[in-house]
Amino acid sequence: MEPRGYRMVVSTEFDYVKACGIAERHLLEWLRSKNYDPSGLDEGRTEIAPHATLDRDSESGRKGAYSRWRMRETHSAASGTWQSTLIVRSGLAEDEGRTWVQVDVEHQPPEGQFPTRANTPNIVRSLLDALEARDAQADVTTAPVFVEADDVDDTIEELCDSNRRMPVVMATVPYGKDPDDWSRTVVEPLFRNLHGLAVLYVLTPEAQSKFNAALEFHPVFGGGVRTYLPGLDPAWKPDAQRHPVMSRRTIEAAPRRAASILAALPQRLSSRQPLPAALLSIPRQRTRPRLAADGTDVVRLRSDMAAVTALLDEAERAESVRVDEINGLYAELAKAEQASNELRGENEELYDKVQESQRLIRFLREQLQGAGDFAAAHASAAPAEIDYPKTFSDLLDRLDELPGISFTGNAKITRALDSQSVDNWLYVAWDGLLALDHFARSSADGATSGDFLAWCKSDASSAFPFPTAKVSMRESDTVARKTKLRNERMLPIPKDVDPAGQVFMQAHLKIGGGNTIAPRLHFYDDCLGSGKVYVGYLGPHLRNTLT
Repeated sequence: MEPRGYRMVVSTEFDYVKACGIAERHLLEWLRSKNYDPSGLDEGRTEIAPHATLDRDSESGRKGAYSRWRMRETHSAASGTWQSTLIVRSGLAEDEGRTWVQVDVEHQPPEGQFPTRANTPNIVRSLLDALEARDAQADVTTAPVFVEADDVDDTIEELCDSNRRMPVVMATVPYGKDPDDWSRTVVEPLFRNLHGLAVLYVLTPEAQSKFNAALEFHPVFGGGVRTYLPGLDPAWKPDAQRHPVMSRRTIEAAPRRAASILAALPQRLSSRQPLPAALLSIPRQRTRPRLAADGTDVVRLRSDMAAVTALLDEAERAESVRVDEINGLYAELAKAEQASNELRGENEELYDKVQESQRLIRFLREQLQGAGDFAAAHASAAPAEIDYPKTFSDLLDRLDELPGISFTGNAKITRALDSQSVDNWLYVAWDGLLALDHFARSSADGATSGDFLAWCKSDASSAFPFPTAKVSMRESDTVARKTKLRNERMLPIPKDVDPAGQVFMQAHLKIGGGNTIAPRLHFYDDCLGSGKVYVGYLGPHLRNTLT
């Protein structure tokens, strides 16, 4: 389902009161530019034109404050209703003083018609600059910002920021073209539909080589444009497929069509991404039309009836739009699940082939070392097979085979995986433990330096390989800061390792995915101390910001 609505979610370092004042001032200017009458705005509903109303509600309390304005425009019954909403919300404690600003525009069509796609409203362009809007570490502007050579390191840090919500759209300048002229004549028109949906940059020719050297798997050059989605992993080559590139040829062949195509992905992302917790906590708007203050009882009753009828009509239209959205999301979910099942099956086969190849390599190397002759590589003997556990209970019982591993977790949680396990979770878990054991012994002997991820990337891991894509040495900043999420990862270790008897065990292996269990193995590296790796948890995915 292609996106139809427009949504902008940004933050500002201005406090709530100042941000509210700026937002309201620009809202009034926007209304005047549409020849609407914004005088007399108050809580509740105000008629600002014969075909337009403005609802306002606000609240302030222990859980923070918000102000919300919602404009509904119905030019005719055949045109449907355009609904535009502006929200200013004070941040929660974890938002570190930020104030959130949200703008939504959606079309509610007449029955039997499809909604019209929403363009970027003019108020967004004025708000972005006035509020000094930001997305995580990056400025969200209306004009693309040049990235100079000295800015490349900071830009890459922004791209890799785990708190980033918006895509970063990076344009380049062709060889021999003046950067200012190229930005003005090509890039700015190309980016005109992206305001409030993405962070906009132009990479100068001097910065291009440095940028591409740092992002060797995710380069952009030659007048092309690349959209870097959140969650960028610069060290993982397969991740490059997630970040689409638009060539200079495509841009110059049909500039207006290129601008529309470029905006489709950021617009879809903005409408699908979960809102920040502060914005999610705002109640639904239920503004009542103002009732007649004078007149006979019959006049007041008629006014009451008209008000109730208007509310029912609004609710019916809103419900119809939500039903269409839900049906579209169900269709997308069905397609995604089918694709996920197909990819998981392919992954099963590839994983087994990789592990088989690695075992063969290990066998041949042992033969070569023993014989001192390359001819041993052609020996007919089969590579040694790994004797995998039959169940997770069996896995726990066999941990004494791995002297570099000490399991300190809850065995009951691990054994429960036997009733939930799918795919090759048991094989992946055992492979991970074998690799951790080999790493622990090698590190304790001084033959290895660095952490487990670095070891997996090195030749030293060839005997017991483990995919680097399944290794994460740290949790997101949000998980690390939130007390409830952090406490779940405070896992037990012996008191002679840490007097507290527990540590923040953020390093983990991704044992599986594809459903709500998605098991994880959390571990703590104490190889330089006790010479062991402590496994504090093997079970279903612990809660994070998405669960």
